[in-house]
Amino acid sequence: MYDNQPRASRPINEVIVHCTATREGQHFTVDQIRQWHLKNGWNDIGYHWVVYLDGSIHPGRPESLVGSHVAGRNTGTIGVVYVGGVAADGKTPKDTRTPAQKAALLQLVKDRIQKYPTIKKVTGHNQYAAKACPSFDVRKDELGRLL
Repeated sequence: MYDNQPRASRPINEVIVHCTATREGQHFTVDQIRQWHLKNGWNDIGYHWVVYLDGSIHPGRPESLVGSHVAGRNTGTIGVVYVGGVAADGKTPKDTRTPAQKAALLQLVKDRIQKYPTIKKVTGHNQYAAKACPSFDVRKDELGRLL
């Protein structure tokens, strides 16, 4: 299993879904995203999990640490991100999840709910900020119907 992270000791009540806001079909790694976030002055990648185009799931910031993915909402949440979220023009928000990413995100969130039974909702970044991220409405997606 991909998850060998220690449990967070803080209460986890929500999973928040993000996109990297990168062009569809462009591959990026955890290390590349980490470098972007370090350049922003953060101490690590802001997300706990990253889902690549091929659906593989990669650890980012340890779940035992508070993430840095939604201002004012990091303490009780797990941040997951898929690579993509922008059309080929580099500007237009678009749900670019591959079938493999959709399946992996669904499994990842199900696994978080099993690991943290205190999770009561799955949301998108755009529900808390004036952003397109994750470039789809989690409430209308299978992810939003898990709870």
